[in-house]
Amino acid sequence: MKILYSPASPYSNKVRMAAHHAGFSVDSVLTETNANPPELIDSNPLGKIPTLVTEDGRAIYDSRAIMHFIDRETKGKLYPKNSEKRTAIEILEALCDGICDCLLAVVYEKRFHPPEKVHQPWIDRQWEKVERGLDYLETNLPKTGSKLNAGHFALAATLRYLDLRFAGEWQKGRPKLKNWPAKFEKHFPDHATFKA
Repeated sequence: MKILYSPASPYSNKVRMAAHHAGFSVDSVLTETNANPPELIDSNPLGKIPTLVTEDGRAIYDSRAIMHFIDRETKGKLYPKNSEKRTAIEILEALCDGICDCLLAVVYEKRFHPPEKVHQPWIDRQWEKVERGLDYLETNLPKTGSKLNAGHFALAATLRYLDLRFAGEWQKGRPKLKNWPAKFEKHFPDHATFKA
């Protein structure tokens, strides 16, 4: 099996870290989405990463579908069986992915438009969502112990992406969130190997 990925993609990082933690054996294949490589396009008509390609050639996407697939294949290593706890983790993962959606919207607005065409109100609107999400996380950080779950990996990937693209722009007033990766690394020491 293989995961088509990009090291800068927070969704790819989430899936790859979770797979590693769960003991799910998969090869990571570096993929340049802008080149529309046949392996990606033939597997995922959206041409998006991550895409998991199984041994029998079946493609699974997007990142949350991959996370649930890994969880089923590893007999529940990413999500608890208790429905209330599972729902809380799924909401945390959705929040982190949503923050990343907003961050990517900002990055793409700046990257793909000439400066005179960049729409600052759009950027401001996305950043407001990011700020609200981060403020929520600051006051509602998940308990982090030896039993890691999908929400932890989503949060780790989100904070890594923030550091990659928005270094110094999000930490002020959020000491718990700023220090959380060090706590996470105590339970997932391989975190550094998944840097972009």
